Amino acid sequence: MSPTAPSPFTLAGRAARMNPSVIREILKVTERPGILSLAGGLPAPESFPIDAMREATARVLADTPREALQYAASEGFAPLREWVAAHLGRQGMTVSPGQVLITTGSQQGLDLVAKILVDAGAPVAVETPTYLGALQAFSPFEPLFHSVASDDHGPLPDAIRAVPHDAPGCRFLYVLPNFQNPTGRLMPEERRQAVVAAAQAARLPLVEDNPYGDLWFDAPPPAPLAARWPEGTIYLGSFSKVLAPGLRLGYLVAPPALYPKLLQAKQAADLHTPGFNQRVVHEVIKNGFLDQHVPTVQARYRAQRDAMAQALARHLPAGSEWQAPSGGMFFWARLPAGCNARALLPAAVEAGVAYVPGEAFYAHGGDPRTIRLSFVTLSVAEIEQAVATLGAVLRHHLQEDLQPPAP
Repeated sequence: MSPTAPSPFTLAGRAARMNPSVIREILKVTERPGILSLAGGLPAPESFPIDAMREATARVLADTPREALQYAASEGFAPLREWVAAHLGRQGMTVSPGQVLITTGSQQGLDLVAKILVDAGAPVAVETPTYLGALQAFSPFEPLFHSVASDDHGPLPDAIRAVPHDAPGCRFLYVLPNFQNPTGRLMPEERRQAVVAAAQAARLPLVEDNPYGDLWFDAPPPAPLAARWPEGTIYLGSFSKVLAPGLRLGYLVAPPALYPKLLQAKQAADLHTPGFNQRVVHEVIKNGFLDQHVPTVQARYRAQRDAMAQALARHLPAGSEWQAPSGGMFFWARLPAGCNARALLPAAVEAGVAYVPGEAFYAHGGDPRTIRLSFVTLSVAEIEQAVATLGAVLRHHLQEDLQPPAP
């Protein structure tokens, strides 16, 4: 078939709002030999519990092979839903298994939320900056994004109170309180209380996304927002960061009044999350495996975080700004004046290092000097080399920029 042949298909209007992920496009570049990638938010493969997965797979195939390979309930594997409810209960939430929907990754949860809550032209509030994947999931449903002013502790309560309330009312505020992607920031207890109070006063529902909360280095995060306003919050969680992302296993916790519509959207999307994967994961975690496994991941990432902080201090030029995160997978940095992160990316890749320009994480365009750096997929030695290379690229650019024009 000729690629230039005219297509008889007519695209829906929403298709025009679907754009490729900047991160995914950069990841294609990082597949080149010799590229050290600080770009993708990929868990360290060395952290994957391969032996535990192998043993669990064998047990599932030995004990319940036909059930595991058959169609399954749209809500999810009942014992896994019960485990999620109990797990969240230990974090201060009161959750019934009947509120838990197992999703094909937490990314699907974002899609389902948008399908049942967002109309064309309806406002949706997001942090500044926010997770690029959420913007991608929401955009096809044609919301009007409202960027809520934020600082190093998350969205500002006064900015939440200022979210427009005229019809159509804002459908929800999407927020990542724990080691946010992209900034790595953690919302402290006092700010959580203030955010929930402001959202309640504005009758602005919350969508709380928590893929990184278990990856703390110094102290566990405060209780979730959903523990403070359960009837006004949809909560998203994931097994990708603590087990393996290739399983595509996440979960959604919804207020009972909202759950049936989310379930219907799930049924229409894919009938159910792979039952085999659910049974394997439950077999791995049901007897407390994560209590031993997660601390090993935390220790690994803590050492990589420290290496990144030291390398940035050694190699980035004067005028660069960053803060070391207390958990998660990312540093958020601001380059010196005169640097444009997107424009400099080709030179960085040519030198052997990749990152994600920060502009992609803003709903309405953002600071061109910002970059997101992931520190968990490279070794300590590779982190040093990658940051040294990035620093050299930046210093070369700044020196060129300071040169007087040729006569």
